[in-house]
Amino acid sequence: MERREADIFISGGGIAGQVAAATFAARGFSVVMADPVPPVTEADLDGSDLRSTAFLQPARDLFEACGLWSLLEPHSRPLDHLAVIDTIGWPPVERERRVFASADVSGEPFGWNLMNWLVRRELWRYLQDAPGITMLYGTGFKSLVNRTSEVIVGLTDGSSVRAKLAVAADGKLSPLREAAGIGVSTTRYGQKSLAFTVTHDLPHENISTEIYNEGGPFTIVPLPDIDNRPASAIVWMNKGPRSVELMEMEVDAFEQVMFERSTGLLGWMTLQGRRSIWPILTQTADRLAEGRVAVVAEAAHALPPIGAQGLNTSLNDIAELLDLACQHPEDPGAPEVLRRYAEAREPDIARRARVIDLFNRVAGSGDAGVQAVRLLGLRAVHDIAPVRRGVMRAGLGPT
Repeated sequence: MERREADIFISGGGIAGQVAAATFAARGFSVVMADPVPPVTEADLDGSDLRSTAFLQPARDLFEACGLWSLLEPHSRPLDHLAVIDTIGWPPVERERRVFASADVSGEPFGWNLMNWLVRRELWRYLQDAPGITMLYGTGFKSLVNRTSEVIVGLTDGSSVRAKLAVAADGKLSPLREAAGIGVSTTRYGQKSLAFTVTHDLPHENISTEIYNEGGPFTIVPLPDIDNRPASAIVWMNKGPRSVELMEMEVDAFEQVMFERSTGLLGWMTLQGRRSIWPILTQTADRLAEGRVAVVAEAAHALPPIGAQGLNTSLNDIAELLDLACQHPEDPGAPEVLRRYAEAREPDIARRARVIDLFNRVAGSGDAGVQAVRLLGLRAVHDIAPVRRGVMRAGLGPT
């Protein structure tokens, strides 16, 4: 049985785990990362993550700090504006539109959109040659001994890892979080979201658009052109049965419904590749640390796909934990590090979870009274300049 030693053990090799491995190693820590499933790095393969992420400014800063941004930026599309369109009925009828400009809060875009499968591909290539990282794809977490001075992690191949800090970045069903004795609170909405890519007739002009209607938002996020045609990533939230129906619909019929749901904003939309379907829930860990285990990303919080908060909140976790670990390089899993990590992140996560929970309920409601409140709220948030700027700053990251 092989026995390894490292400063940091990371359970989970998705985007959050990969970024954690890259950033900790870039700061001089030795890292072992394990994941039972090899990464899927092509869009047309089973298991590929067809969602996109608008990486906000703090995420870009984290990527730049370890040399990742130069690999990702060429594949990204900047998001200069966010348009919110409120609709009612079917086919949806627009009744209000507001546009939020990044220039109101900074001289940079709100963020940069990239396909998740492509991010995983670029991170995978980067990690191949990155010093200080041992990647164990195909090998998962099995057991935990959480000692005062170290953790001893057992893996599914029979090997073990001794580390000063264990990071649970292994998703909503995190086995490391569970082994550490940390529970979760979960809210289910009866919703699912479709994620897919389209080309369309009209240019998106780097505007990300959320179109509200009963069932949830229809979100259009700009991508680089595909075959010289404007392209966007779509996240389409609905009640679960409707999402399943759309997932199974023939392409011609699906494109017609999609055109109607989008209010024809960008002209005819043509589906590119497969559709994927994801459950919508809010889940938060009861605490973010136990002994020498830190919980990050979807192991710590899963949020509805609204306002680009999901993966960006995950990267905020990693940035905070990394900063605190660098203040204690001799012992990155020291009690002081984990205590301060939990104190810094738990309030921010709780606030975002509450706001997004409320927003999701309001944005997808078919009740006329709630729809009226939604319309008034949109006007107030946009039209009152200090409120507009405050909301945009809060959305970019912890304040």
